[in-house]
Formats: sequence, structure tokens, C-alpha cells
Amino acid sequence: MSSKVEIVVVDSLSDVTADAWNALSGGNPFVQHAYLSAMHDSKCAAKKTGWQPTYLLMRRGGALAGAMPLYLKSHSRGEYVFDHAWADAFERHGIQYYPKLLSAVPFTPVTGPRLLASSHADRVLLARGAIQFARQLDVSSMHLLFASADDVEALTEAGYMLREGVQFHWENAEYENFDAFLATMSHDKRKKMKQDSRRVADAGVTFRWLRGQEIGSAELDFFYECYERTYREHWNPPYLSRAFFDQVHRTMPDALMLVIGEVDGEPLSVALNVVEGGTMYGRYWGTREFISGLHFETCYTQGIRYCIAEGLESFEGGAQGVHKMSRGLMPTPTWSAHWVADDRFAAAIADFLDQETEAMGEHIEELEGHTPFKLKR
Repeated sequence: MSSKVEIVVVDSLSDVTADAWNALSGGNPFVQHAYLSAMHDSKCAAKKTGWQPTYLLMRRGGALAGAMPLYLKSHSRGEYVFDHAWADAFERHGIQYYPKLLSAVPFTPVTGPRLLASSHADRVLLARGAIQFARQLDVSSMHLLFASADDVEALTEAGYMLREGVQFHWENAEYENFDAFLATMSHDKRKKMKQDSRRVADAGVTFRWLRGQEIGSAELDFFYECYERTYREHWNPPYLSRAFFDQVHRTMPDALMLVIGEVDGEPLSVALNVVEGGTMYGRYWGTREFISGLHFETCYTQGIRYCIAEGLESFEGGAQGVHKMSRGLMPTPTWSAHWVADDRFAAAIADFLDQETEAMGEHIEELEGHTPFKLKR
């Protein structure tokens, strides 16, 4: 006879051991216990910021068998899957859209597991448990963002509606070196990458790569200065605090990698990446001064160079950005899943998603037709 399954809701990971949680995370750095704890301990993801933790834990015979990072949201900021039009439609019809339930990694548009479990059946149980919890709270909807392929399969079975998006990722075709990668590019794209690199080098910029314990407090100070500057230039306060990055560096240091551009030994630009397994994830960047081509060089060219040098399999360049294709990052589908309590709005959104998915498929196909690589004969 199978052990009894119990699903409970907690507002903190403090009573969940890191080993038990991480055993379900599939090795993804952004859903590891340390990363999510840093979000909460630093108060970046908290009720005050509109990210109230309401995690689902599934226990079987008292042991943790499944989990779901889940938040009660009072807005849609920091999600990177845009539902503002849905919220507006609800409000115009006199129905509250917020609060809503959201399963995601706060401020982190990276595909990965959200239904943390070791079997398909348990992932379906979690997905259905989230809907039951949404009904108990009487919220408008339940959303799960940047779902893994295993999640998508379970969410479909559980009755969620799917929404397709696109990001741009680079794949390592076992390149011997960076020149071997450049040789696969079309003439115009290869020429443009070389021109940008030369322009940055002519400005006197050189680069350092730092990972883990090689990153000191001075480098983190510089990174946060640039990170904050980037947000302020767009008239927004930064989502994440220095305390968050300090805690991540302290609790999972090998995950962090910095690209630092310097002129005469003085730091000028920086990109922060997260590395786990064979994948590097581009996260944040900033600079003290504009130089043509510096953004591409710091964020993408140096990232690709690092991946080739370290034998990493892929580089995920972050949210949005068709411009990344010119650096060899190709369109890759992403998926979110949605459940809406009101049957009328659910039907309308389902119709919209059918049309959007068809259009997104055509868009990705069109993008693939503009490959930056040489066409095979």
C-alpha cells in the first residue's frame, strides 16, 4: 500500500532541509534552496514587494516528495511573461485580477523545473494541488512561468492552458576555439563581430573572467554599482539588493561568474552570469561609460568565449532580444502555463492563446530563416 500523500503550504524554506529540497531541483541553480532562500532572506521576494511566499510541499509518508515555489502576487512586475492586458480586461469588467498565484523564480526568466518531483505522476499532483489551493484562496488565476519540458507535460494533463514565448540561446558545437566558432558564421555576421571586438579593443578595453572565490568584495561592489545604474537609467529601482548577491556569493559561490571590462586597470563594464553543470545563464550587465559594441562584447562575445574555453554546452542569453541572433544565439521556445477560475475569461484567454501560439510558431520559423550561420550546401 502506498503512503499517504499530504500537500501543505509554507511561507518559508527555513524548516525544509537543503538536501531534501535540492534532491528535487534537477540541478537547476535558480530553484536550489540557497538561491530561493537568498531571495527571501534579503526581502527582495517578500509580501512587501508583492511576492508573498506560499510554497507547496508534498509529503509522502512524512518525507518530502514534491515542492513548488509559489507566490501570492499583487502585481505582474518582475515576471517577463506579460499578462497586463488580461489584468486590464478583468478590471474593466469589475473583476479583481490581483492577487493571483504564481509559480516562478522571482525576477529570473530562465526555463527550469517548477513542479519539483521525481515522477510525472507527482508533478501532476502538484499542478492539481496548486489549482485546489487557488480555489481555496478564491484568487483569479494560477500561473507557472518558464516551465521545463517535464512540467509542460504534467501541466497539460492537469488542465492548464499553455503559452509559448521565445528566448535566444547559444549551443556549443564542440568548437575547438573561438575562431572555429566564428568560421561557422556568415560573412557579414562574422565581420560585424570582429569589427565590434576591434572597436572595443581600440578603446583600450581588456577583459577578465572571475568565478567563485576569485570574486571579491571590490568586484561585487563594482558589479552592483553598474547593476543599479542600469536600472536607474530606465527609471526603475533595482529588483535585487546587494544583500541578495552577497548571500548567493556566500552560499553558492561557484555558481557566479563575472566578466569585467577594464581600461588601464580600472573597471569599466561588467556582466554577471550563473554557471551550473554545462550551462551558463546570462543575467545582468552594466557599464560606467558607453562605448560602441561594449554591451555585445561584455555580455555575449565574452560569454561565448568563456563557454568554449570551459567546454560548456550552452549559453542562455536572458529574456527577449532578437539582436542576440547576430552573435549566434538562436531562437528557442519557452513555455508558461495558466489556469483561470472564471470560465468566461478562461475561454477568452484560451482562444487568444491559440492564436498567439500559431503566430509565435510562425515568428520563430521566420527567425530561424535569418540564421547568422553559413547555410549548409
